[in-house]
Amino acid sequence: MKASLLVLLVIALCTETAFSLTCFTCKDATSNMQCLNPTKCADHENYCLTTYSTKGLGDDRQQSITKKCAAICPTIDLNIGIAGIATSCCQTSLCNISGASSVKTSYTMIAVGVLASLACILRLGL
Repeated sequence: MKASLLVLLVIALCTETAFSLTCFTCKDATSNMQCLNPTKCADHENYCLTTYSTKGLGDDRQQSITKKCAAICPTIDLNIGIAGIATSCCQTSLCNISGASSVKTSYTMIAVGVLASLACILRLGL
């Protein structure tokens, strides 16, 4: 009984390594619907990486989505008000079907920036 379980475990482990990771890929797409192209990753690429970036405000806001295979998983979540970037990674085939958590324009950060600039101008003017 133990020998058959050991053989089954070895088969399962060998079978898993025989399959390469497959990720959805796209470059600078404006919609996640444009990012449904499955691509077989190289052996050293263990992550499906999704990068989501935004720039602009309101109706002028633009978004960009890039999906690819990656050897490392950079964790980025940066928002500077009128622009931002976020990444997400996963490690199973076709796991990056949805976009990274979206980057929202932070009106609070814009207001803080404007107030800090105004304070600087007033301070230098005196």
